[in-house]
Amino acid sequence: MSEKTVTPRGAYPHVKQVGDFIFVSGTSSRRPDNSIAGVDVIDEMGTKKLNAYTQTQEVLKNIDKTLAKVGASLKDIVDVTSFLVNMNDFADYNRAYAEFFDIVTGPTRTTVAVHQLPHPDLVIEIKVMAYKKSE
Repeated sequence: MSEKTVTPRGAYPHVKQVGDFIFVSGTSSRRPDNSIAGVDVIDEMGTKKLNAYTQTQEVLKNIDKTLAKVGASLKDIVDVTSFLVNMNDFADYNRAYAEFFDIVTGPTRTTVAVHQLPHPDLVIEIKVMAYKKSE
């Protein structure tokens, strides 16, 4: 049985390979069942806490799964662009990011604030470019 995967929410692929370069579309913490990791309900009224740390971890895991489809992994990433809805989440995002990448050997990175993402429970989206020499 194959693992269920997240499907794009528009007319675009999650991953595109051009020669030795691999491009991964903006990725969120959305799961295959369309629930979103990092959304904690904190009371009986349904109040939510959007957890940037957990969402960042899940985004990077989703990107790793996407890269695996073309024989690559997080270690092949050369450039990262991150979109945060609120720069007050930068510390939690940065802490989770550092669990996946090293300051010396990791990819270059740009982080920008955006007004909103495609779902109100999303606080981060990341797109990457990877390089993997064809064998």
